[in-house]
Amino acid sequence: MCPFSQTTVQDGHTPTAAMPESIVHEERAQLDFSQSMSYGDYLQLDAVLTAQKPLSPAHDELLFIVQHQTSELWMKLMLHELRAAIAHIANDELQMAFKMLARVSKIMEQLVHAWDVLATMTPPEYTAMRPYLGQSSGFQSYQYRSIEFALGNKNRAMLRPHEHRADLLAQVQAAYEAPSLYDEALRLLARRGIPVPASHLERDWTQPYAEDAGVEQAWLTVYRNPKEHWDLYQLGEELTDLEDAFRLWRFRHVTTVERVIGFKRGTGGTGGVSYLRKMLDVVLFPEIWKLRTDL
Repeated sequence: MCPFSQTTVQDGHTPTAAMPESIVHEERAQLDFSQSMSYGDYLQLDAVLTAQKPLSPAHDELLFIVQHQTSELWMKLMLHELRAAIAHIANDELQMAFKMLARVSKIMEQLVHAWDVLATMTPPEYTAMRPYLGQSSGFQSYQYRSIEFALGNKNRAMLRPHEHRADLLAQVQAAYEAPSLYDEALRLLARRGIPVPASHLERDWTQPYAEDAGVEQAWLTVYRNPKEHWDLYQLGEELTDLEDAFRLWRFRHVTTVERVIGFKRGTGGTGGVSYLRKMLDVVLFPEIWKLRTDL
């Protein structure tokens, strides 16, 4: 008798234990994909799983590549959600925007935890593969730059790393020239009858956002009477959640880089940790943070 066909228990019962193969057949799982689309086909796994091409003999380079490729995939989804959320806010469709902004915050949490994996790379392990990176750097990520621009951190100089590719430059420049998420939020407040300075409703969207006392007063109107302005109040909190998650993502980036390379210059030419620390001081939605002191 097959030892897997039944199990004897002390009370004398001998329940039949199904074989793994029989379970598959009982559940009518599809096993033949010669004429239909499989899981791998749908996800284009042949392309995805052959896109990792280490240049060095170092064992740990695969970790470095997978870390950054998966981050770019998450950023692709983040941009998809951000662009849609901005459009919904522009159309006064806040409930749909809230769902998308919440998802963006969760994606950022995922990216925060991804640094934990890269942090397992030690300085000697990174040093073994670093010469093979050339001048390539996450600083040049066009998706990350589009995210920064969509969140309002505009900087014309950040277009230059993409000038060698007209298609990529067009994507980044579109985000650079468009109203940011925060710009659209302020325009929404104005449409709802809350006074917002005209200087912040129609301006050169390519310029960095400038904090304004009048904008803070607009948000204070919302936060001092949340019942009357409940969806705008919720919008303010969604923006707070998003920037909170973004700050954590940036901070975890800094600490991981310092842990792995110390204060060496980055491959992209920046000061590495020194540059990343300066980015920690950038506030995306300043009035929403300041009002907490003034409430």
